[in-house]
Amino acid sequence: MSSVDTSNSTSAGAALGATSPTGKVATASEQTDRFLKLLVTQMQNQDPLNPMDNAQITTQMAQISTVSGIDDLNKSIVSMNSMMLQSQSLEAASLIGKSVLVPGNQLALDAEGTAHGGFALAGPAQSVSVSIKDASGKVIDTIKMGASDAGRLSFDWQAPNPKMTGLTFEVSAQTGGVKVETMPLVADTVRAVYQDGGQLTVELDRAGVVRYSDVKAISQS
Repeated sequence: MSSVDTSNSTSAGAALGATSPTGKVATASEQTDRFLKLLVTQMQNQDPLNPMDNAQITTQMAQISTVSGIDDLNKSIVSMNSMMLQSQSLEAASLIGKSVLVPGNQLALDAEGTAHGGFALAGPAQSVSVSIKDASGKVIDTIKMGASDAGRLSFDWQAPNPKMTGLTFEVSAQTGGVKVETMPLVADTVRAVYQDGGQLTVELDRAGVVRYSDVKAISQS
């Protein structure tokens, strides 16, 4: 009985990850169909004296199962992300018109010439101070806030001139001469919320567009 030489034929396992005739990466369903066709062809043309063993067939079946499973998992993740984004959009929409705290060190004066700012301390500090700077970067006032626990703090500053612009602030915190990490926060008003490239963004009155995840808190002021 003559046998068919299959040493140069493409194995079913090699079909996984192959490209389609158009040059694009084949989908999981296309790979599954190609796998089954090649596997049947291999079994029909195998050498009767040296047939494929069960271990080889099982390995190739496991390969296609893995590819199909990953494809199903990716679809589930995409679906979950879409649902989470929709849920966040509804939640974020309720912020329109409200004041929120976001990272930043710019200060804006209200109608009474008062600036509202804040910051977050990464750890407890024995001494905390806030330096107010004018548009040129010169320190024009310092607020001594004393000792504080870790967390979020706020401050108010009354400007000598209610028409001042370009104001910024810098926070300094130390414990035993060691610097404590701080994050400056500013209050801003939400004007709009929308999706940009699959990411939820918030448009603020002064700071412009920031990520929804950058909103640290809803300000009470």
